[in-house]
Amino acid sequence: MSSWQIYSIGFAAQLLFSSRLIIQWFISEKHKKVLTPSMFWKLSLIASFLLFVYGYLRDDFSIMLGQALTYFIYIRNLQLQGEWKRFPKFFQIFLFLFPVLIVIYSYNNSTYDLQKLFFNEAIPFWLLTLGVAAQIIFNFRFIYQWIYSEKIKESVLPMGFWVLSITGSLLILLYAIFRRDPVLFIGHIMGSFIYIRNIIIIRKYAKI
Repeated sequence: MSSWQIYSIGFAAQLLFSSRLIIQWFISEKHKKVLTPSMFWKLSLIASFLLFVYGYLRDDFSIMLGQALTYFIYIRNLQLQGEWKRFPKFFQIFLFLFPVLIVIYSYNNSTYDLQKLFFNEAIPFWLLTLGVAAQIIFNFRFIYQWIYSEKIKESVLPMGFWVLSITGSLLILLYAIFRRDPVLFIGHIMGSFIYIRNIIIIRKYAKI
């Protein structure tokens, strides 16, 4: 697959990620509080699917790890909102199995090994460490959000989610600059402004 095709997949994923934030932002601005529409999670799931593929095609472990950490949390939030059951059954099964199947396929065809993941000549180990740390912080926001939502039995985006979002996003921006990855850079530049705005909305209007 050519570079432009791979980048197209990455940009499509970032476009969907940005769209979910813009939709969430507009709805929150309208109601003067941070809300989480079901479309946020639907776009998140599709975008995560595409970005996982993008990371796989670029042999970028940090990107794949980031999506693996949150992929099933997106599904869980759709379940909490009662939206997951509306997906066709075959589509549910495919989305559940896809990440596992692609890893099994790669290992069985000898296209994937630990040496390739952790010692990629295009990504120095210190840069890989930065990328992995940034992805863990950035995607831990969804683990925090998931635990918070399970506790109150409702899909919400609390203050801690947005604080982790802006912290992780800035670190990923740094990684993208060193990695010279336009997909990550453009996606997180756009997202950072919305993360900050949601923090302002919560501080101004909500009692959390």
